[in-house]
Amino acid sequence: MSDANPQSLPPLAERLRPASLEDYVGQSHLVGAGMPIRDMLDSGVLRSFILWGPPGVGKTTLAHIIAKRLDVPFYQLSAVSAGVKEVREVLSKAESDRKSLFGSGLAPILFIDEIHRFSKSQQDSLLHAVEHGVVTLIGATTENPSFEIIRPLLSRARVFVLKPLDSDELRHLLDQAIRSDEVLRTFDFEVKETDALFAYSGGDARKLLNIIDILSISPETLRTKKVVIDNETVTRELQQNPAVYDKGGEMHYDIISAFIKSIRGSNPDAALYWMARMIEGGEEPEFIARRLIISAAEDIGLANPNALLIANAAFDAVHKIGWPEGRIPLAEAAVYLASSPKSNSAYLAINEALGFVKSNPPYPVPLHLRNAPTGLMKDLGYGSNYIYPHDHSGHYYPQEYLPPEIRKTHFWSPQENPAEAKLRSNLDGMKRLYEDKNETEQK
Repeated sequence: MSDANPQSLPPLAERLRPASLEDYVGQSHLVGAGMPIRDMLDSGVLRSFILWGPPGVGKTTLAHIIAKRLDVPFYQLSAVSAGVKEVREVLSKAESDRKSLFGSGLAPILFIDEIHRFSKSQQDSLLHAVEHGVVTLIGATTENPSFEIIRPLLSRARVFVLKPLDSDELRHLLDQAIRSDEVLRTFDFEVKETDALFAYSGGDARKLLNIIDILSISPETLRTKKVVIDNETVTRELQQNPAVYDKGGEMHYDIISAFIKSIRGSNPDAALYWMARMIEGGEEPEFIARRLIISAAEDIGLANPNALLIANAAFDAVHKIGWPEGRIPLAEAAVYLASSPKSNSAYLAINEALGFVKSNPPYPVPLHLRNAPTGLMKDLGYGSNYIYPHDHSGHYYPQEYLPPEIRKTHFWSPQENPAEAKLRSNLDGMKRLYEDKNETEQK
């Protein structure tokens, strides 16, 4: 292999794919001694689980290592290309294989990459097999499983969160590549700086190795057999070779950050530019749509509550009409959000409330606010003296809703925009109406 042209070989990430936990880099909170996945392997008791994490952190590799370690049949499907028919065929084969494992307590492993892209009917087709132990399901996803996996399937699988690799782990991977790859060993490596290399990698092992691949096959490197890694060289090579960025979009985290900040900064042109970069980079439409929903709630908020409705509608539209037409409602939502008045009052308020709750004791619910479904609870005073606001003028009656210990605490403060001014005016108006009514009755 060492005499072969590097350009004719499999990518470095494939050449260095680890075959055992000893060579696996990262995720020590899952595979370290006494950690959940390591415990399953050591005990020989494997249960279905979902691996949730960003691209390039070892989800597929870990599934292969587990199957090899336990020596069980391994089936792999991609949710991008597999339909219900393919799922059923694999489950039929797994049912036959399970007989060879009888008495071991294990089942064949079915690994589904990008399981979040399986439809509800595809996920339904897995339920019986998972529930009856025909297969042990290992799913891999870059998206929040609670949004994308049906509840019956999610309830039968644990969710393990994988983290981006930190700088120490990326450095270990870099050293490992230089030391162990037969092709890279033929080059003279000089590692001067790693800031740019690690920044462009973004915690993604595959991206790191792809960048090293790019550096090692440049014309100058092939001529001199010397690879220099410093910030200037990495930046220059990546600008000339944008294809180094794989699925998830180029400079994934930087570009989504620029997109959100452009919306927050009320610049629709910039928002459309960064959205186009994500689309061209292969970013998943649902990821863009989710970020729009978050931005609508966090950055536009109560200044224009319709923004959240528009963002949700865009998310639904992408699911209904698919791609590439889905880019149109996404663009509509991005322009609308960027052009809307901005407020983060709700975002600040919930953070204030959470901080307060974490730093104070859990005060009991006042008796008049408690539910009283039984006679005993009523006898104990639950629900007594509660005033039903709808029975009063303006559907308002002043009574205390916070625990008495914190009765004057405020979390939400309206910001300077017409919509929130109207909300504050409405609250003040209800209070004035009650005060005027009381004053009239007293006269």
